[in-house]
Amino acid sequence: MGKKIAKHFIEHIIDEDLAAGLDPSLLRFRFPPEPNGYLHIGHVKAICLNFGLGKAYNAPVNLRFDDTNPAKEEQHYVDAIKDGISWLGYAWDKECYASDYFDQLYAWAVRLINEGHAYVDSQTPEQIAAQKGTPTSSGSASPYRNQDPKEALRLFEEMKAGKHQEGSYVLRFKGDMASSNMLLRDPILYRIMHKPHHRTKEAWCIYPMYDWAHGQSDFIEQISHSLCTLEFKPHRDLYEAFLDLLVNNGLRPKQREFARLNLNYTITSKRKLQRLVVDGKVNGWDDPRMPTISGLRRRGYTPNSLRKFAETVGIAKRENVIDASLLEFCAREDLNQIATRAMAVLDPIKVVITNYAEGQKENLTTDNNPEDSNAGTRTIPFTNTLFIEQEDFREEATGTFFRLKIGGEVRLKSAYIIKAESLQKDAAGNIEVVHCTYDPKSLSGSGSSESQRKVKATIHWVSAGDAKEITVRQYDRLFQTASPDTDKEVDFMTHLNPDSLSVQTAFAEPMLADAKAGDHFQFQRLGYFVCDKDSTDGLKVFNKTVGLRDTWFKQQIKPHQQLKQTHIASPLDTLRKLGKKFTSFNAEKQDSAANQIATLAKDIPASALAPLYNTAAKKTGTRIAVAIVLATYQKTATVLDPEAIDFIKKARIDKNPLLIKYAEDVKI
Repeated sequence: MGKKIAKHFIEHIIDEDLAAGLDPSLLRFRFPPEPNGYLHIGHVKAICLNFGLGKAYNAPVNLRFDDTNPAKEEQHYVDAIKDGISWLGYAWDKECYASDYFDQLYAWAVRLINEGHAYVDSQTPEQIAAQKGTPTSSGSASPYRNQDPKEALRLFEEMKAGKHQEGSYVLRFKGDMASSNMLLRDPILYRIMHKPHHRTKEAWCIYPMYDWAHGQSDFIEQISHSLCTLEFKPHRDLYEAFLDLLVNNGLRPKQREFARLNLNYTITSKRKLQRLVVDGKVNGWDDPRMPTISGLRRRGYTPNSLRKFAETVGIAKRENVIDASLLEFCAREDLNQIATRAMAVLDPIKVVITNYAEGQKENLTTDNNPEDSNAGTRTIPFTNTLFIEQEDFREEATGTFFRLKIGGEVRLKSAYIIKAESLQKDAAGNIEVVHCTYDPKSLSGSGSSESQRKVKATIHWVSAGDAKEITVRQYDRLFQTASPDTDKEVDFMTHLNPDSLSVQTAFAEPMLADAKAGDHFQFQRLGYFVCDKDSTDGLKVFNKTVGLRDTWFKQQIKPHQQLKQTHIASPLDTLRKLGKKFTSFNAEKQDSAANQIATLAKDIPASALAPLYNTAAKKTGTRIAVAIVLATYQKTATVLDPEAIDFIKKARIDKNPLLIKYAEDVKI
C-alpha cells in the first residue's frame, strides 16, 4: 500500500463544511489567472491545489480568466495558459471569463449608485490616495462622497458612452473610511480605458477593477471555495461587503488563503519576467531558463515531476522559500523511470583499439532503461575507433583515479574491457589519440568469466565513424544570488548569471538522430536531456534538464551544514519584505500591505523591531513599515522607548510625503 498523505488545512475546512450540511453536489472550485503573462512555477501550486481538490471531492473546476485590464491582456496569453494546464494533465469543467459578466457587473454598479452606495469621483489618484489615511488613522471623505445618485448615474453612463477621457473619472464604492481594513475605504470599482479588449473588442471603454470583478465572478459561477494566496486575505472583507448589498440568495463563496510558492534563485513577477524577454536576456517566455511552465517544459521537466513537486511542497498558512534543488530532485526521480538511456560524448578524445580489426563493426545490445522492464533494448555500433570524454583519460594519474590511464583498464558501457597502452600527441603536446587494446572475451552480458572480471570504472563511449553530431545546451541558474528580488534598492537584472547558458557540439550514438522534440533521454553518466523544438532532420538539439546527482547544491553549503529545503519566514522577515516593496506598490497594494504589516505587529516584539530604527534613509518603505508597527503598538497602550520616538521625529521631517503621513499616525 502507498503512503497515505495527511490532509492539509483547506481539505479540513471543506470536510467541516460537508459535515455541517453543505451538499457535496454544490462543491465547485476554480483557477482564475489573469491573461497578462505566462503561467510560472508559482501557478503550478495553485493549479494542483484546485484541480487536486476537484479530483479528491469529485467536484468540477472552472478555468476563469480574470480579464479586466485590456492594456495588458492578450489572446496568446489565454492560449498559453490553457496549453500549460492541459499539459500538466488537468481538464476544466467550464471555461469562463470575467468579461462574460461585464453586463451583470455594470448592472450591479448601477444598482449600487441608485441605492446610494457608489459615487463618481473626479479627483486625481494622488488626491484619492492621500484621503485614504493610514492603518492607524481614519481616512477623509471625498468631496463627491455625498453626490446625488442621479448625478452619479448620469456621469457613470457618460463614462460608459465614451464621453470622457481616461483618468478623468472613476466610480467608487461607498465603504467605510474609518475601517481598519484600508481596502474598504471607498475603493475604485470602475475606471475609463479607451482600449480594445481581446474578447469584447470596442464594446466597452470602462472596465471593472479586479476586486470588483473577482469576488462577484466567483458568486456568479457559484464557486463553493475561493482559494487565494495570503496577500488576498484583506480582500475577503471587501468581497463580502459587495455581496451583502447585492445578493440575498445563492451559495456564498468561502474565501480561504494559503501561502504562495517562493523558489530561491527565481523570480515569478510577470512584469519582471516580461522584462527579461523584452530586453533579450532570455529567448522568449519558453526559454529553458525561465520559471514559466512553458520554459520548464522545454527544459525537460515532466508534468508528473511538477505535480510531485507541488505535492511535496504542500499547502501551508505561512510563507516559505523552497530550495530549487527540491524541484530538480522531483524531475530526476521521474526521469529516471521514463528516460531512454543513450550515450553521447561532450568533450571527445579519440581512442583507437589496436587489436580490433580496422573496418570491423559489431552491433552490441544494451538496455533502453534498466528501470523499465518493458523498455526493451537497442543496438549500438562498435568499431576500433571510438570517442570517450577527455576527463575519462589521464596520462599521469594518482591511485585515486580509476578511469582510463596508461597501463590501466576500464569497461566500456555494454561493450568490452580496454587497456590504455600508449598515446599520440600533436606538435603542441596535446593528446590526439589514446591507443588501447581490448579483451575480446570480456563482452558485457556474454556470460564468460572474462566478462565478469572486475574493473574499477565503467565509462561511456561512441563509435567515431557512426557518431552523429548534436548540439547540446547546458544551463546554470539564471540568477547568481538566492534572492534576486529581495533588495528593492538594487535592480534584479544585476544578479543575472552571465554563464547561465553554454552551447557546444557533441557526438552521439546514431539512435539520437531519430529523436523528436520532447523526447527524454538520460545521457549516461552526464545527466537528463530533452530533444528541443529547434532540432532539424540534419541536426538535433538537446537541452540539459538536470544532472544525475545534485552536485550543484552540495557546492553551495559547508560540509557541516544540514540540508534545509524550506525556510519559514518570521513575522519580522515578512515585514522587511513588505517594506522593501512598499513604495513600488500602487495605492491599492499599499493599503493591502499596510494592513498586513499592522496584523504582523502583534507578533513582533519591540526588541526585534529596534534594529530597524537605524534603517538607511533611502529605504523609505522599510521605515514606513516600522512606523505602521509603532502606531499599532500604541493601540495596545504600549509606551514607546526614546529610540522609537527619535525614529518618528526623523521620519516626520523626511522629504517623502508618504513616510511623513505614516509617521504622523504615531503619537509622541
